[in-house]
Amino acid sequence: MTKKKKVIIVVSILLVIFVAWVIWGNKALQVNTYVVSSSKVPEGFDDYRIAHVSDLHNDEFGKENKRLIKLIKNSNPDIIVITGDLIDSKNTKIEVALRFAEQAMQIAPCYYVTGNHEARIDEYKKLKDGLIELGVVVLENKKVMVEFSGDYIALLGTEDPSFKAGNNETVMTKALQEIAEDEKYTVLLSHRPELFNTYSDYCIDLVLAGHAHGGQFRLPFVGGLVAPDQGYFPQYDSGEYIDRNTTMIVSRGIGNSIVPIRFNNRPEVVLVVLKTED
Repeated sequence: MTKKKKVIIVVSILLVIFVAWVIWGNKALQVNTYVVSSSKVPEGFDDYRIAHVSDLHNDEFGKENKRLIKLIKNSNPDIIVITGDLIDSKNTKIEVALRFAEQAMQIAPCYYVTGNHEARIDEYKKLKDGLIELGVVVLENKKVMVEFSGDYIALLGTEDPSFKAGNNETVMTKALQEIAEDEKYTVLLSHRPELFNTYSDYCIDLVLAGHAHGGQFRLPFVGGLVAPDQGYFPQYDSGEYIDRNTTMIVSRGIGNSIVPIRFNNRPEVVLVVLKTED
């Protein structure tokens, strides 16, 4: 065998391995856990577990999302929160979204806020009505008090600003003016991580967001390459961020949208564990 043929064979094998790794990385679900401590977390919520699902985009992991549901169930959450883009506006499957929600509700109470893709579809009312019928709490610029072990925290949810005309920051500011909570430990569900400064201005304790898809293509030592509404090398693409007394955790999400493939960016379910800090 000539040296040239050997090189071609080695390169071909490496290419096949690389392609297989990329394909695997787009379907290899994982759970990433974040422990968030605060003196404002009431004792009843010590070790409280929140499963955070974002940007499913009608994707399916196993028949009827069997693998995704199993992953969430094994995380043993007290509640499940869904932070937008449950459907994809270019390939909308309301029934798939509702079937996922139905199964999630069998695990734990579910809370949902919209993303920009919900704002683009004519069928949003059908999706919303279906979620409510299943018992999912749809938070459109609303606040609910969540009780556990005799204590309470405030759970806030904002409608995606793309439902309204005007600057996204202005729309979000107006929404938070109406629902912000000062006394209780506050968890905000919002699709938009790029508005972190606005959340911090309103002293939100914990923000759970998505939208950035982890930067889609993650580069070693660099992070995400590009994210919606943040452009190249986004500041808030994945993980935990802290500004003053506000912590934000950004999910890399689960599905894909405009760009149909991820690189070095496995789909994730975020698990947040609250801890009481002395």
